[in-house]
Amino acid sequence: MQNELLMDMVAQNRMTCAVAFSRITPESLSCRLNDQTASVGFIYRHIGETMLLFGYFFGLPAADVQNTTMGQPDTGQGQDLATSHILVERGFSMLEQLVNETPEQAWLDPIDTPFFGKVSKGRLFAHVLFHNANHAGQISLTLARGQ
Repeated sequence: MQNELLMDMVAQNRMTCAVAFSRITPESLSCRLNDQTASVGFIYRHIGETMLLFGYFFGLPAADVQNTTMGQPDTGQGQDLATSHILVERGFSMLEQLVNETPEQAWLDPIDTPFFGKVSKGRLFAHVLFHNANHAGQISLTLARGQ
């Protein structure tokens, strides 16, 4: 039952975020809310990279993914829409794999992170979903009100 619930949470996160993601075009990648904020393309790429890089903490490292966005300034690294889309899709697939392969009791196992200290696998999983939704909201706002 628990894994079905978690899979539903991933499906809902994917669907909710897709509302914003489906509105991203090559022309909107450089759109920013203001001069001090990251571009739509940067945020979209960041979502994909972050999901895949968080896989490391879950024992599913994506060795071919480099961090170009976390803690980095936006210097145009999100201008390739196709690559960012692939990263996001791989990230969601990784989350689904994680749910399918994690025994129910293992969601309580502690994971030591540099961001939050020691947290349960379930709590870190919830953070990834929240992170996705938060940034999808930023993308929506930027597309609606940005320049």
